[in-house]
Amino acid sequence: MSLHGTYDPQNVFAQIIRGEAPCYKLYEDDDVLAFLDIFPQSYGHTLVIPKRSAARNILDIDPDALAKVMAVVQRLARVLVEELEPAGVQVAQFNGSPAGQTVFHIHMHIVPRFEGEALGIHASKKADPAELEALQARLLKRL
Repeated sequence: MSLHGTYDPQNVFAQIIRGEAPCYKLYEDDDVLAFLDIFPQSYGHTLVIPKRSAARNILDIDPDALAKVMAVVQRLARVLVEELEPAGVQVAQFNGSPAGQTVFHIHMHIVPRFEGEALGIHASKKADPAELEALQARLLKRL
Protein backbone atom coordinates (compact mmCIF):
# COMPACT_ATOMS: atom_id res chain seq x y z
CA MET A 1 0.00 0.00 0.00
CA SER A 2 1.13 3.49 -0.68
CA LEU A 3 1.38 6.33 1.80
CA HIS A 4 -1.96 7.69 0.67
CA GLY A 5 -5.34 6.06 0.75
CA THR A 6 -8.52 5.55 2.65
CA TYR A 7 -8.47 4.34 6.24
CA ASP A 8 -9.85 0.81 6.55
CA PRO A 9 -11.97 0.56 9.73
CA GLN A 10 -11.68 -3.24 9.54
CA ASN A 11 -7.90 -3.32 10.09
CA VAL A 12 -6.84 -5.50 13.01
CA PHE A 13 -5.94 -2.56 15.28
CA ALA A 14 -9.35 -0.96 14.74
CA GLN A 15 -10.87 -4.33 15.63
CA ILE A 16 -8.76 -4.49 18.80
CA ILE A 17 -9.87 -0.98 19.79
CA ARG A 18 -13.53 -1.99 19.34
CA GLY A 19 -13.00 -5.17 21.36
CA GLU A 20 -13.63 -7.40 18.35
CA ALA A 21 -10.13 -8.89 18.42
CA PRO A 22 -8.12 -9.87 21.49
CA CYS A 23 -4.85 -8.38 22.67
CA TYR A 24 -2.41 -8.63 25.56
CA LYS A 25 -3.19 -5.16 26.91
CA LEU A 26 -0.59 -3.26 28.91
CA TYR A 27 -2.11 0.22 28.99
CA GLU A 28 -5.33 1.95 28.03
CA ASP A 29 -6.88 5.36 28.52
CA ASP A 30 -9.47 7.31 26.53
CA ASP A 31 -7.00 8.10 23.75
CA VAL A 32 -4.28 5.43 23.65
CA LEU A 33 -4.01 1.65 23.79
CA ALA A 34 -0.80 -0.37 24.22
CA PHE A 35 -0.39 -4.13 23.92
CA LEU A 36 2.20 -6.81 23.33
CA ASP A 37 2.96 -7.68 19.71
CA ILE A 38 1.95 -11.27 18.93
CA PHE A 39 4.72 -11.43 16.30
CA PRO A 40 7.49 -9.91 18.42
CA GLN A 41 10.84 -8.85 17.06
CA SER A 42 12.20 -9.26 20.57
CA TYR A 43 11.01 -10.20 24.05
CA GLY A 44 8.74 -7.40 25.29
CA HIS A 45 7.92 -5.92 21.86
CA THR A 46 5.03 -3.54 22.50
CA LEU A 47 2.70 -1.62 20.17
CA VAL A 48 1.14 1.74 21.04
CA ILE A 49 -1.81 3.05 19.02
CA PRO A 50 -4.20 6.00 19.10
CA LYS A 51 -7.80 4.96 19.77
CA ARG A 52 -9.65 7.99 18.39
CA SER A 53 -7.63 8.69 15.27
CA ALA A 54 -8.50 7.04 11.96
CA ALA A 55 -4.97 7.71 10.72
CA ARG A 56 -3.11 5.30 8.47
CA ASN A 57 0.31 6.79 9.17
CA ILE A 58 2.22 9.76 10.58
CA LEU A 59 1.10 11.95 7.68
CA ASP A 60 -2.55 11.56 8.69
CA ILE A 61 -2.54 11.88 12.50
CA ASP A 62 -3.42 15.04 14.38
CA PRO A 63 -0.38 16.38 16.30
CA ASP A 64 -2.25 16.34 19.63
CA ALA A 65 -3.17 12.67 19.18
CA LEU A 66 0.43 11.89 18.26
CA ALA A 67 1.67 13.66 21.39
CA LYS A 68 -0.60 11.48 23.55
CA VAL A 69 0.72 8.35 21.87
CA MET A 70 4.33 9.45 22.37
CA ALA A 71 3.79 10.15 26.08
CA VAL A 72 2.64 6.54 26.49
CA VAL A 73 5.55 5.29 24.37
CA GLN A 74 7.99 7.01 26.72
CA ARG A 75 6.25 5.69 29.84
CA LEU A 76 6.17 2.11 28.56
CA ALA A 77 9.75 2.26 27.26
CA ARG A 78 10.83 3.14 30.79
CA VAL A 79 8.82 0.22 32.24
CA LEU A 80 10.24 -2.22 29.70
CA VAL A 81 13.80 -1.08 30.36
CA GLU A 82 13.36 -1.27 34.15
CA GLU A 83 11.71 -4.69 34.10
CA LEU A 84 13.53 -6.49 31.28
CA GLU A 85 16.94 -4.75 31.47
CA PRO A 86 17.70 -4.84 27.73
CA ALA A 87 20.97 -3.51 26.35
CA GLY A 88 18.99 -1.01 24.27
CA VAL A 89 15.48 -0.03 23.30
CA GLN A 90 14.26 0.72 19.79
CA VAL A 91 11.27 2.98 19.10
CA ALA A 92 10.06 2.72 15.51
CA GLN A 93 7.18 3.74 13.30
CA PHE A 94 6.74 2.71 9.65
CA ASN A 95 4.80 4.55 6.91
CA GLY A 96 3.72 2.65 3.78
CA SER A 97 4.46 -0.89 2.64
CA PRO A 98 7.92 -0.07 1.22
CA ALA A 99 8.89 1.23 4.68
CA GLY A 100 7.75 -1.98 6.38
CA GLN A 101 4.22 -1.03 7.48
CA THR A 102 1.87 -4.02 7.54
CA VAL A 103 -1.11 -2.70 9.53
CA PHE A 104 -2.47 0.58 8.22
CA HIS A 105 -3.45 2.18 11.51
CA ILE A 106 -0.65 4.37 12.84
CA HIS A 107 1.29 2.63 15.57
CA MET A 108 4.57 2.87 17.40
CA HIS A 109 6.82 -0.09 18.16
CA ILE A 110 8.80 -0.30 21.40
CA VAL A 111 11.34 -3.08 20.98
CA PRO A 112 13.71 -4.02 23.79
CA ARG A 113 17.02 -5.04 22.23
CA PHE A 114 19.29 -7.60 23.86
CA GLU A 115 22.96 -8.31 23.17
CA GLY A 116 23.46 -10.82 20.38
CA GLU A 117 20.01 -10.39 18.80
CA ALA A 118 19.83 -9.73 15.10
CA LEU A 119 18.11 -6.50 14.11
CA GLY A 120 15.08 -6.79 11.88
CA ILE A 121 11.72 -5.14 11.37
CA HIS A 122 9.58 -8.26 10.97
CA ALA A 123 9.40 -11.33 13.15
CA SER A 124 9.06 -14.73 11.54
CA LYS A 125 7.04 -16.53 14.19
CA LYS A 126 4.10 -15.97 16.46
CA ALA A 127 4.77 -15.76 20.18
CA ASP A 128 3.59 -18.44 22.58
CA PRO A 129 0.33 -17.20 24.18
CA ALA A 130 1.39 -18.51 27.62
CA GLU A 131 4.64 -16.54 27.37
CA LEU A 132 2.72 -13.39 26.37
CA GLU A 133 0.31 -13.82 29.29
CA ALA A 134 3.19 -14.24 31.74
CA LEU A 135 4.98 -11.19 30.36
CA GLN A 136 1.77 -9.16 30.44
CA ALA A 137 1.26 -10.00 34.12
CA ARG A 138 4.87 -9.15 34.90
CA LEU A 139 4.72 -5.76 33.18
CA LEU A 140 1.31 -4.82 34.58
CA LYS A 141 2.81 -5.01 38.09
CA ARG A 142 5.04 -2.04 37.14
CA LEU A 143 2.30 0.15 35.69
